[in-house]
Amino acid sequence: MISPRLPGFPLRAPVGAGRSFGLSLVLGAVLLSGAPDASFAQGRLDARYEATLAGIPVGKGAWNIEIADDAFSASASGGTSGLLKAFSGGSGTGAAQGRVVAGALVATNYSATTLTAKKTEAIRMVLTSGTIKEFAIEPEPPVDPDRLPVTDAHRRGVFDPMTGSMLRVPGTADPLSPEACRVSAGIFDGRMRYDLKLDFKRMETVKAEKGYHGPVVVCAAYFTPIAGYIPDRPAIKYLAAQRNIEIAFAPVAGTRILVPFWMKIPTPLGPAMLEATQFITQATPPRVAKTQ
Repeated sequence: MISPRLPGFPLRAPVGAGRSFGLSLVLGAVLLSGAPDASFAQGRLDARYEATLAGIPVGKGAWNIEIADDAFSASASGGTSGLLKAFSGGSGTGAAQGRVVAGALVATNYSATTLTAKKTEAIRMVLTSGTIKEFAIEPEPPVDPDRLPVTDAHRRGVFDPMTGSMLRVPGTADPLSPEACRVSAGIFDGRMRYDLKLDFKRMETVKAEKGYHGPVVVCAAYFTPIAGYIPDRPAIKYLAAQRNIEIAFAPVAGTRILVPFWMKIPTPLGPAMLEATQFITQATPPRVAKTQ
């Protein structure tokens, strides 16, 4: 298996593409960024996604986000479908919870579970201000001497994959702007530490089958493995060399958070794409303190 994984969408490519290839890269690899600001509101998202490989449906998933004035939660679930399910069936879930501090989403817990015909794997992490305080993989994977070790330093100043898949744009200007893409961050997924850098490419307009119809900002994404991986693995080399990975971000209403609407990754078997078929988002009113 190759990390980073896409939280909640453990889709696997057919034999020859590398284990857990392509679609497991980007949703868990973008970031919250920028100085805190007070112009943060509240909102929710109910999204459904479809994954395709060379135009062939291979998986489906769902993503739900709730952002309140002092806390947030996000959960995802997904699995293989169509032709891919006959070759390599799999499903999984992912979740993160945390606090909202001066407009920033600060995760405190992350978990992910992947199920296949051969095994079940669960990852759990506890975070404090961007530092991984506890983490576990069950069952514990065997030690591989070829895997670059992850040190304590690698687990500081990082995002978990679920919280890291929500792009925060500070300030008061329109969050759908080129500035949204000019960021980078470190991610730790329980096994692997890697960096993701975004750069602006263009603006587009999208329309989901249900829900959102409007502009998105399209960013290029560049993946750099740091630790917890096997350097000679072909899929890692392929992803690190890619310069054509793109993610289109759409807004969560009522907030300054952007989340992926679609992403595109070139693979040796053809383009891999994850795209929202439903993207229902709405602002939620702030809670009013009760008075006697």
